[in-house]
Amino acid sequence: MVSDMRKWFFLLITVLLAACATPPVTPTLTIPITATQTREPSATPTVSRTPSPMPSSTATVTQTATITQTPTQSQTPTITPTPTFDFPDFTVQMQANCRYGPGTAYLYAAGLYPGDLAEVRGRNFSGSWLYLKPEKIDYFCWAAASVGEVTGDIFSVVIWQPNLPKTTFIGPPKEVFAERQGDQVTVVWEPVRVNPPEDSRGYLIEATLCQNGNLMSLAVHTENSSYTFTDEPGCDSPSSGRLYAVEKHGYTDPVPIPWP
Repeated sequence: MVSDMRKWFFLLITVLLAACATPPVTPTLTIPITATQTREPSATPTVSRTPSPMPSSTATVTQTATITQTPTQSQTPTITPTPTFDFPDFTVQMQANCRYGPGTAYLYAAGLYPGDLAEVRGRNFSGSWLYLKPEKIDYFCWAAASVGEVTGDIFSVVIWQPNLPKTTFIGPPKEVFAERQGDQVTVVWEPVRVNPPEDSRGYLIEATLCQNGNLMSLAVHTENSSYTFTDEPGCDSPSSGRLYAVEKHGYTDPVPIPWP
């Protein structure tokens, strides 16, 4: 039994080896070609290539420099100094009183002596009295133009109103009254008592009067409690006046005169 199996095994091996050694026969397929058939060359297929996108280069951002215009340098304006007004000069030629107002009716303020120098800072309307700043005095006062010599034009300065020193030792006059008889106007008032009496300096009246068809300013001093003025008709503006009581320290507040 075993020997039969070995025979069949060797036989199978022999058949398999023979099959492997003989090459396989490929059958030949014959296609008949007729005269009318023309063999067209096979077309070479066209390959459509999609171009690969070129890598895009990253744009370099270049900052454009901002051009700052240089400002045009403007010329520095030339400063023209304002000329200082040249007040007229006054040289005293005779001893005189310098007063608190433009007239002998005003209190004495200081003494002037020949050779004294001053600046003319103001004047009254006519220029007959000058408002001065003497070199040797720390305050202003008035002097008659006739007591000295002026260098310059006195009418180049302004008309100045007196700035009278005030007193608190007495009060202003009361019961002020005025009456007219023709061209004469009389002003009356109640006397002001001063203690001590020797400090009294009487009364001052500053009046604007019509004379010869023109208004004129007049300052008068009196020790009495009444005064009479000549006041004519014919002026465009009305006449007027104001009354002060005076003692050695100065003037009371003025009281308007009810001019008739």
